[in-house]
Amino acid sequence: MTPRRAPVLACSVVGAVVVALDGTVLTVAQPALQRDLHAGIDQVQWTSTGYLVAVASLLVFAGRLGDRYGHRRVFAIGALGFAAASTGIALAPGIGAVIALRVLQGVCGALLQPATLGMLRTAFPPDRLGTPIAVRTAAIGLAAAAGPLVGGALVSAYGWRAVFLLGVPPTLAIGILALVTAERTEERTARPTARPTARPTAEPTAQRAAHSPLPPLPSRSGLAALDPVGALLLAVALGLLVHGLVGAARPGGATAGVLACAGAAVAGAALARHERRAARPLLPPELLRSVPVIAGLGVLLAASAALFGTLFVATYFLQDVQGLDPLDCALRVLPLAVLMVLGAPLCPPLQRRFGPRRTATAGAALLTLGMLLLARLDATAGAVPVGAAAALLGAGFVVLMVTATSVVVHRAPEAHAGVAGGLQQTAMNIGPALGVAVATLLLALVPRGGFVPAEGAALPVLAVIAALALPAALALPGGDTDRRRTRRGPTSPPNGRGVCVRS
Repeated sequence: MTPRRAPVLACSVVGAVVVALDGTVLTVAQPALQRDLHAGIDQVQWTSTGYLVAVASLLVFAGRLGDRYGHRRVFAIGALGFAAASTGIALAPGIGAVIALRVLQGVCGALLQPATLGMLRTAFPPDRLGTPIAVRTAAIGLAAAAGPLVGGALVSAYGWRAVFLLGVPPTLAIGILALVTAERTEERTARPTARPTARPTAEPTAQRAAHSPLPPLPSRSGLAALDPVGALLLAVALGLLVHGLVGAARPGGATAGVLACAGAAVAGAALARHERRAARPLLPPELLRSVPVIAGLGVLLAASAALFGTLFVATYFLQDVQGLDPLDCALRVLPLAVLMVLGAPLCPPLQRRFGPRRTATAGAALLTLGMLLLARLDATAGAVPVGAAAALLGAGFVVLMVTATSVVVHRAPEAHAGVAGGLQQTAMNIGPALGVAVATLLLALVPRGGFVPAEGAALPVLAVIAALALPAALALPGGDTDRRRTRRGPTSPPNGRGVCVRS
C-alpha cells in the first residue's frame, strides 16, 4: 500500500461505513424521535423517504461532478456537508427541521457515495481493484451488523440525538483528509508540466486524441459540459421511482405509488430521447454499451432487491409470528453479517482464480438457495435453519456485491469512473426499495399466512428475483480473457503509449 493510496482507501471505507451506519441506526432511533418531537408516523417516515429520494436522484450527477472536478474534492464537500447536516439534525427543534436536514444530508450523501468508488478507480490499477472493494464491502457488512446494536445503546443511554452525532467526528476527519490530499495531488501533477517530455517524437494533438483510449477532456466549461437537462430528467425519474416504491410499501399507498412510478417512466422516456441528442450526455454511450457494466448493474439490482425484500419478510416472521424481540431477531440473522465480513476478503482470490463470471454465478446460486431454504420454514422453525439460511444469504450476497462492483468499476473508463460509481450506488438504492415494495404487495395478498414463509408467496417470488442474477452473472467477463489482457497491458500498451492514471 503506497502512501498515495492509503488515504484514498481510508476515505472510501470510512465514508461507506458512515453512510451504512446512518441508515441502520436511524431505524432504531425513529420511535424515540417521534415521541420526543411529538410527530406523526407519516412525518417520521419522511425522515427516511426524504433522504432516499435525495440520494437516489443525485447519485449519477454527483458522479459526473467527480469525473469533471475531481473525486476527492467532491468527496470532501459531501463528507463535510454530511457532518454539518448530522450536527444540525442533532440540534433540530422540531420534526420539520429534521426532515429538511435529512434531505440536505441525502444531497451530501449523494456527493459522497459515488466518489468512494471513483477514488478507488483512479488510485488503484484495474487489476488490483478487487482487494480495496472487498475491504470496503466487509466494512459495510460490519457496520450493518453493528448499527442496530450501537444505535440501541446510544438511544437508551443518551437519546435519539446522539445517533446523529455518532458519524460526525469520522466524517469530518475524512473530509479534511480528502481535501488535503486532493490539494497535494494537484501540486504534484502541476509540478512536472514544465519539464520536457521524454518521448522521442511528438505526435500532433489531433492524432494523439484520435488514438487515446480515454475521451478528451471537455473543452466547454460550466453547466453545458455537465448536461443539466439530462441531470434534471434523471433526478426526476429516479426520485419519482424511489418515492413510488417506498409509498407503495405503505398501507393505502398503492395508488400514489403507481402514479409516481408512471411519472418516473415518462421522465425516463424523456431522458432517453434527450440523451440520444445531447452533445455531451450525462450517461456516456460507451458506458451504457458496455455489456460487463450493464450486467454488473443487473446483478446488483436483482441481488439487493431479493435480499432486502427477504429481510423485510423475515423480520415480520421472527417478531410477529415467533414472538422474538428485536435483539433475538438480530441474533438469528447474525450469520448473514458474519459471512459478509468474513467472505469479502476471499472474493478477490476467487475472482482471480475462476473469473468474475463463475464467481458471480456461484454467488447467485448461494443467494437463491438461501432464499429457497428460508421459504420452506414454518412457524415452529428454530434458530439453526434460520441461521443456516441467513449464512447462505450472506455468502451469496457478498460474492455478488464484490464481484459485480469490481466489474462495474474496472470496466468503466477512468474518465467516467464517477458516473459508474453513481450507477452502482443507484442500483444499490433502488434494489432494496423494489424488494420491499414487492414483499409488501405479496404479504398483503395472503393476510393470514403471509408472514409464515412456507404459507406465503413473498419468498418464492423473491427467490425468482434472486435467480434473475444468474443470467446477468453469465454475461460478466470470464477469467481467461481478463488474465490475458492484464498480462498484455503493461508490456505492450496500444499504439506504444503507456497508460496514464489520474487521481
